[in-house]
Amino acid sequence: MTEKRIRVFSGVQPTGNIHIGNYLGALKQFVTLQDESDCVYCIVDLHAITLPKEPGELRANILDVAALYAAVGIDMKKSIVFVQSDVPGHAELSWILTCCSYTGELSRMTQFKDKSREGDSAPTGLFVYPALMAADILLYDTDVVPVGNDQKQHIELTRDLAIRVNNRFGDDTFVVPEGRFLKEGARVMALDDPTSKMSKSAESEMSRISVLDDDAKIKKAIMRSTTDSDGEIRYDMENKPGVSNLLSIFSAFSGRSIASLEKGYAGQGYGTLKKDLVSVTVDALRPIRERYAEIRHSEELLAALRDGAARADAIAERTMKRIRERFGIGTQ
Repeated sequence: MTEKRIRVFSGVQPTGNIHIGNYLGALKQFVTLQDESDCVYCIVDLHAITLPKEPGELRANILDVAALYAAVGIDMKKSIVFVQSDVPGHAELSWILTCCSYTGELSRMTQFKDKSREGDSAPTGLFVYPALMAADILLYDTDVVPVGNDQKQHIELTRDLAIRVNNRFGDDTFVVPEGRFLKEGARVMALDDPTSKMSKSAESEMSRISVLDDDAKIKKAIMRSTTDSDGEIRYDMENKPGVSNLLSIFSAFSGRSIASLEKGYAGQGYGTLKKDLVSVTVDALRPIRERYAEIRHSEELLAALRDGAARADAIAERTMKRIRERFGIGTQ
């Protein structure tokens, strides 16, 4: 008898500017996960509209992320890749879970508190979107959700909602998922301020390397990156964050250990390290950029998303049939 594979779910917002921190910290691991699990990867466009977005830009970003998924190595036949709004169950289950949640627990969510500080009033979508996130996960009988540590609170709320519903309607109503926190080895910091994480929203373009940057931009960002004045190539995030960040990126792209890099570059200057890092990074990203350009405006991509939506909807509808029956809603 074949052992059941675990189901993995993850969603990425279509916000553009996916950088090497996103790639090394998450997308690269998503590629590995698809070999050992049944993976459902969603482009969460409904989450993107909690704050105003220009429609044309949003639609373009959706396809950008989908093409990038394919370009980094996610197999759209092996994994399910789709756009959230193409599966109606997300919105339906979100409303049901909103009705099962409490204002107190939603108001304690860190991201709502942070964003609502900017004004006296915040969009309602920003307040209730954790229920939509929970719906995204629970809709697919998800076993494991790979996330960063900053999403731990959302996973805890999802589990709380699942258990709350299960206690009322039966333990088999929802699968209670577990968070699997992504490995920290590929944590990438800003090139111009290595005490802060690399961010797509940072003001300076020299702070990051986007996965689709051309060779010249990659070289410029790395060669201008912040180091220090003592010239020693040694990993020490507390005292030498700039050099440590470069070593971490070098290790992630090359597969060489940090210890091996320290030994290999002993006695050499930062310029040599940076020049070699440029070469390693360009070699790693160029095939991704080429595959992206090949698929981004193709019928192949649109067909893959349609197929992914149909496969996702088939799973989602089975879940929703069970949920409707338990809650007593609908006529079928």
